[in-house]
Amino acid sequence: MVTQTDNDVRGTFYIVATPIGNLDDISERAKKVLANADFIAAEDTRHSKRLLNHFAIDTKLFALHDHNERDKASYIASLLNDGKNVALISDAGTPLISDPGYHVVNFLRQEAHNIVPVPGPSALITALCASGLPTDRFSFVGFLPAKSKSRRDEMSSWLPSLGTVVFYESTHRILDCLADLEVVWGESVQVALARELTKTFETFLSGSVSDIKQILEDDSNQTRGEFVMMVSLPEDEKDNSEALKILKILLKELPLKQAAALAAEITGEKKNALYKQALAMHEE
Repeated sequence: MVTQTDNDVRGTFYIVATPIGNLDDISERAKKVLANADFIAAEDTRHSKRLLNHFAIDTKLFALHDHNERDKASYIASLLNDGKNVALISDAGTPLISDPGYHVVNFLRQEAHNIVPVPGPSALITALCASGLPTDRFSFVGFLPAKSKSRRDEMSSWLPSLGTVVFYESTHRILDCLADLEVVWGESVQVALARELTKTFETFLSGSVSDIKQILEDDSNQTRGEFVMMVSLPEDEKDNSEALKILKILLKELPLKQAAALAAEITGEKKNALYKQALAMHEE
């Protein structure tokens, strides 16, 4: 087990949150850390350069993204061993939250390096606190799969014990995602949709998933931007989630109608509802 030794001669690795839209949201501490660091590891150096230029920060940048962060971990450790301070930023918000950085932080922890978080903006927390949905318990699941079947499988695995489920979605998949959610959890499941947080066209929509889907279908402007989706799972759907698991197993061996009927007999769920779910599971 690695233990932390005398780190007076070693540098510090800072994890720095940056604005998700409104540049006024950056903290004074974040600006000082970025200005005084020897290097900044950025997800996209061109994007981050614009942010740094805005605050007249000229610290040296290098790229750290999903495709190179494992290789960069040793490089960053060597900089820290030489007494250099390194700051990590993502394109927006708090690093590591559906952004690169985990492998580096994990490696540096094992090597007992100094790691200091500099808290600030996070789309996840920003959306959740203003959603109007329960916040005493929530689960963040990042980005859902791109393909509809895999996305529905993921949604079917959710249980009410997760609390409010929060995830990110893109403008290209938001309508399909809402449609899948409606199929899996029913048209009345309650959702909140946060769009373009802290930006000029920030929007919050809340209501049943069918209502929100209709709003977006009627106004294409509401489908543009970056989204945080929040879903309040109803307690009375817990048994249905178990029924879906049974249905998936039966569908591997039986025709749709027979699998739905048998799943309904086992679980007490409505046969028609399970048949509809079975049809959805077979869609690609």
